[in-house]
Amino acid sequence: MSVRIEDREAIRDILAAYAHAIDRRRWHMMEHLFHPDATFKFGLVEGDWRGFVEQARAIIDPCLATQHQLGQTIFGFAGEHICHTETYMTAMHTIPPGYPMTAAFPDKGIIYSGIVAGRYVDRFEKRNGEWRIAQRTGLYDWREFRVVEGVDLSNTPEGAAGYHDDRDPSTAAVSHWLG
Repeated sequence: MSVRIEDREAIRDILAAYAHAIDRRRWHMMEHLFHPDATFKFGLVEGDWRGFVEQARAIIDPCLATQHQLGQTIFGFAGEHICHTETYMTAMHTIPPGYPMTAAFPDKGIIYSGIVAGRYVDRFEKRNGEWRIAQRTGLYDWREFRVVEGVDLSNTPEGAAGYHDDRDPSTAAVSHWLG
């Protein structure tokens, strides 16, 4: 079996686009990242990918900010059209007072950081010439809560922080996913 670098890079693009979509709240991008029949399981969130988006929005949207950082990815190609991957990730969440999804992050009555480190264990399938996620299992390796100052970016000058809409300077980089 010959694995092409283009296949690895297409899968890396999907992984990166997923992190971008979560952090910039561009939920409509998910339809380009998951196959229509894809399944998802990570902690409290489980079901098909559309159900995942609905559940993830309930957890992520109330956060003041999030940032998902991806680490190494291991590729396990099982033919030309299937690839199993494991991708390390660390996700930072800025949790406000009154946070509603206490099953995900407790309401501590203050702004704090909820940090999750874990892995995305995915099954990618190439259908009609396009790689997408067919199955995702998220695994926690550790979680941590930190009381910190300044994480809400309230004193950041206009234009110096990211946005959760098309004003974000990254919009051009992901425009092909936004269609």
